[in-house]
Amino acid sequence: MDAEVADSRVARVAAAIAEPARSRMLCCLMDGRARTATELSVVAGVGASTASAHLTKLRDHGLVAMLAQGKHRYFRLAGPDVARALEALLVLADGAALPFEPSTPPRLRAARTCYDHIAGELGVHLHDHLLGVGWLVPDGEGYDVSGPGEAALASWGVDVAGARAARRRFACPCVDWSERRVHLAGSLGAAVLQAALVRQWVVNDLDSRALTVTPKGRVAMGIPG
Repeated sequence: MDAEVADSRVARVAAAIAEPARSRMLCCLMDGRARTATELSVVAGVGASTASAHLTKLRDHGLVAMLAQGKHRYFRLAGPDVARALEALLVLADGAALPFEPSTPPRLRAARTCYDHIAGELGVHLHDHLLGVGWLVPDGEGYDVSGPGEAALASWGVDVAGARAARRRFACPCVDWSERRVHLAGSLGAAVLQAALVRQWVVNDLDSRALTVTPKGRVAMGIPG
């Protein structure tokens, strides 16, 4: 891509994110759930017509997608790449040069969703654990899964082959904005979250991105304490 064209596209996308009401909408959608324009207007603190204009701009720049279901229209992030970009911007927004003092609410810091994968202390723990036991191995800018790791993750109910076949990055690091370390993203990260939900190792909060780790989840995922 021509450098001038690339610079122009970056500037336009950055401008779309930078407007405060739109950035609030995008951050609200980072839990992976779809929401109506009315719900997002409340989050953004704007009227319905203004919210509609903001959502049109976000769609035009490939940041959100619209889902039609009957008479209803729902909006969600356009994909995990958008979530990773927002997570990275949240890190920058807190100021890398300042001493790190986490201000994230305790429940969200402990465990939460980042679009479709696990974030927070739990996400960082899982990332480090999978690397430490050799199930996850560095591969360029991302990760691959070792033979023993594939067998072990299968015992967790993780469909590694299905994650590999997905039309997205397989396994990659995502900077965690509350921990300032990385957690596991990509289709493998999404598969780990789904397996944990199915086995009830974690439970989704009904009205936030928070995840509650169950006692059996603590044992299965080797969480200390």
